[in-house]
Amino acid sequence: MKGMFHKTSLQSTTKWKVSNFLFLTFFSVCSFAFLQCSEREPDEGNINSVTDVPWTGDPKTIPLLMLGKNPLASERAEKGGRIRIYAHQFPKSLNYYLDQFSTTARIFTSLFEPLTSYHPVTLETIPHLAKDWKISPDKKRFTFYLDQNAKWSDGKPVTADDVLFTYQTIMNPENQTASFRIALSRFSPPVKEGEFQVTFEAKEVHWNNFNDIASSIFILPKHYYEGKDFNKENFEFPIVSGPYRIVEAKKGRYVKLERRGDWWQRAYPFNKGRHNFDQVIYKVYNEEPVALAAFKKGDIDIYPVYTASIWVEQAQGEQFDKNWIAKQRIYNLKPVGFQGWAMNTRREIFKDRRVREAMACLVNRPQMIEKLAFGEYDPTDSYYPDYYLGGEKNPNQPVVFDIEKARRLLTEAGWKPNAEGILEKDGAPFRFTILDRDKRTERYFTVFLEKAKELGIQASIETTDLAAWSARVDKYDFDMTWAAWGSGVFKDPEAQWYSKYADEPSQHNLPGIKIPAVDSLIEKQKSEFNLDKRNSIVKEIDKLVFKEYPYVLLWHLTNTRLLYWRKFGIPEYPLGKYGDESFSTDYWWFDSEGSKNLENNIKSKSSLPSYESVIRWK
Repeated sequence: MKGMFHKTSLQSTTKWKVSNFLFLTFFSVCSFAFLQCSEREPDEGNINSVTDVPWTGDPKTIPLLMLGKNPLASERAEKGGRIRIYAHQFPKSLNYYLDQFSTTARIFTSLFEPLTSYHPVTLETIPHLAKDWKISPDKKRFTFYLDQNAKWSDGKPVTADDVLFTYQTIMNPENQTASFRIALSRFSPPVKEGEFQVTFEAKEVHWNNFNDIASSIFILPKHYYEGKDFNKENFEFPIVSGPYRIVEAKKGRYVKLERRGDWWQRAYPFNKGRHNFDQVIYKVYNEEPVALAAFKKGDIDIYPVYTASIWVEQAQGEQFDKNWIAKQRIYNLKPVGFQGWAMNTRREIFKDRRVREAMACLVNRPQMIEKLAFGEYDPTDSYYPDYYLGGEKNPNQPVVFDIEKARRLLTEAGWKPNAEGILEKDGAPFRFTILDRDKRTERYFTVFLEKAKELGIQASIETTDLAAWSARVDKYDFDMTWAAWGSGVFKDPEAQWYSKYADEPSQHNLPGIKIPAVDSLIEKQKSEFNLDKRNSIVKEIDKLVFKEYPYVLLWHLTNTRLLYWRKFGIPEYPLGKYGDESFSTDYWWFDSEGSKNLENNIKSKSSLPSYESVIRWK
């Protein structure tokens, strides 16, 4: 997601908001058993019109970089209306510190804010909760000066105490925040220099130290969370600082956000044309065909397409023929991640590299892409495939479908057929279970299982709901499972491949891979501030990891497929330079005149004007 599902770190999600999702998006994995939502929610028709509270601050206190125009926002944007977005999963938590999935990220980052943000085109650092900052010459000391205009939704100021509390919450080993402790562990506890001034000091130099604290952690209100069990703070966030608040969340059905007319940054010129919808609803459907039917009926406004068959075969009909619904393929510079089947090297059966390579040899990717995915995807032969989208040659040797090679590799690894033709080693059969959480993916596994059976492998699929899947993956309680990960403009391989995190619960090294040479390169890239040189190191890491086959790599998509009813105002570039479908909630707006035109055309059965079906960032 998103390939299938995205699980991400908050660091990457921060960058995902403008550029960098580890995006994802894991684009791109949520939870709770999903209830079918085939009828319009009874209260959906009620859109509370949000009245903006006059801003009474001093314009001279607005940071200089926030006085300019946002190049991606439209001058034509207007406030009001709602947008309903298809979400194919309901998170087990809306607290992104506890549940790192894309839907959670989109909601959480609408409620809470970082110290700094990224310019949506140049990626330069711009103010957010912090109006200014200083970095010491040795790049180890970072001082932030909080914007004294920043207020929580209850009117209390955002202070240095909130920053310190957020750090303490993440670093508390009793909290399920392990993946975020990787970056923050490089810092000593922050020091309060004044009510609105805080300093972080790094224990070691790292190219990403500034971003890891400035734009990758979202500040929490100390006065609300102090004394509470943070692991139980999942769905209700009564005190926020961001442009939206949650007004209702029905598990398995939808999450409804409402724009805050008193958001502290509402008068900052850089935000003009952003956060336009009075209401944003994430609607969950447990079956994609049901979701598509609801979308065609008008119960969903925007539908990002993650499944090729939906795009190719089912996104058609009168609504499309008469241009009431836009069907757009959008190309921009959104980083591309990878998806594949993670093999758990903590389990004896997948410890041997030859066994893992054999599993990859049993997957006929060209056939799957052509027959099951309508030729929509490109095979993935790197854990950082966007390095090679511009024509640079990928040094990794693609894995080719080859049953005999798989047989040979398994034999070399000591697996031999018994009298019944079942592979055995030391008297134990070659048997494993694929942990799945989505019925849609079973057809891909089924093709693989047929080939595995030919070699005498006993494999089965266990499908759980996403909550159970997430809980088990966090404990590495699986043999093989499907995972999809986003990427980022600025690659940081530490969380995903460093050996020291392989056995710590809830980390991103799902296969549990441990490669000393990769660890050395990860250490080397930490102090490399030159992006080109750092990318070269990450490419070396990629080559080493690729040869160990921790995943059966599958395929990726280099564009975003989007369906939406034509009742919205949209900037020149619908998804910006680095964005995905989440860009719509930040920059689109409800076009009342366009909505009336759409309604009239539907009544008269007439067509709307044509539109661009393919859009590219220029």
